[in-house]
Amino acid sequence: MIIQPKVRGFICLSAHKQGCAANVAEQISYVKQNRTENAGPKNVLVIGGSTGYGLASAITAAFGYDAKTLSIFFEKPPKENKTASAGYYNAAAFQAEARNAGLQAQAINGDAFSTECKQAVIDRAKQNNETFDLVVYSLASPRRTDPQTGETFKSVLKPIGQDYTYKNLNTDKLTISDTTIEPASEEEIANTIKVMGGEDWELWIEALSKANVLSQDFQTVAYTYLGEKITWPIYGHGTIGKAKEDLDRAAATINTTTGATNARLGVLKALVTQASSAIPTMPLYLSLLYKAMKEAGTHEGCIEQISRLFIECLYSDTPRLDKDGRYRVDNFELQNDIQKQVISTWPQVTEENLYETTDYAGYRSEFLKLFGFGRSDIDYEADCDPLVELDAITL
Repeated sequence: MIIQPKVRGFICLSAHKQGCAANVAEQISYVKQNRTENAGPKNVLVIGGSTGYGLASAITAAFGYDAKTLSIFFEKPPKENKTASAGYYNAAAFQAEARNAGLQAQAINGDAFSTECKQAVIDRAKQNNETFDLVVYSLASPRRTDPQTGETFKSVLKPIGQDYTYKNLNTDKLTISDTTIEPASEEEIANTIKVMGGEDWELWIEALSKANVLSQDFQTVAYTYLGEKITWPIYGHGTIGKAKEDLDRAAATINTTTGATNARLGVLKALVTQASSAIPTMPLYLSLLYKAMKEAGTHEGCIEQISRLFIECLYSDTPRLDKDGRYRVDNFELQNDIQKQVISTWPQVTEENLYETTDYAGYRSEFLKLFGFGRSDIDYEADCDPLVELDAITL
């Protein structure tokens, strides 16, 4: 079948197998070229390992340190007349590349929030007589079902306390207009924390610890984003921000219960991901940020960020930590000259000068690339079989 992008707002309903495989190969190549001789992980669990920062973590662990990996994700498999989700193709491509290199790459396709999924990971670890020395928590989901009560909670992307009016870039119509969002209710705030906060991270570490499948010196990291003033009303100080604050609480709780300081947050830069595309203000902010950082020569993608996280933080004798004990690899984004350029250009952007004042072209290209599209080395007019092999436990 001929596979073309079917974009609806901040999602793409199709994905290209060959394009996704090329993206994965590109990231693997980067990691191989930037390998170090530093000690690293030996057996890694990536919770949310099929796209974005989670996928980059599995790739970095495997091809940067020859680590065994077990990736957890919830992705749609392909049918004869319908493509899989991009994450499914990513996972299949990574697994194939890893196994071709003689590396162990296992996968579980199921709801990471569920008790069943946690038990499947434990069973697999015990079956292999292995323990995890690194657990990466990189989930992004709009809803979560509490495994104990069965109640499903939905997150919202809203400000807190008062209305927020922001400059909105409609990526479907390429129109720019002021949009106002009403503040979240207390229930919406609580629900967002329930979905995007640290409770599930805690449950994972608790379950793995009780089952004795964590190494004595294990580390665990959960990914987060803090950003700067321009994104704070909807992000840092909004409902998402409250959920991110709960990750700090969860890290402290994990460290208390395990009696060590092995749980930290990894603060990463803003990038085009399936999750960030849905957040108000982010498409325009990212378009401006990309332009500023590319001009400064400091722009990084997921694989560059995670490679630095492993080298400069997780496996460094002198990790870059902030006053709250978080790993920081968002330092280039937060440089004063970068933020000043973004803030000063923000009010100047119009529909007419969008492509001149921002790197919206780069934003759009990165968005399509998430789904395997927009690559010059792929013939998108050629017939493409959507089926692909993935060796995964499906729950």
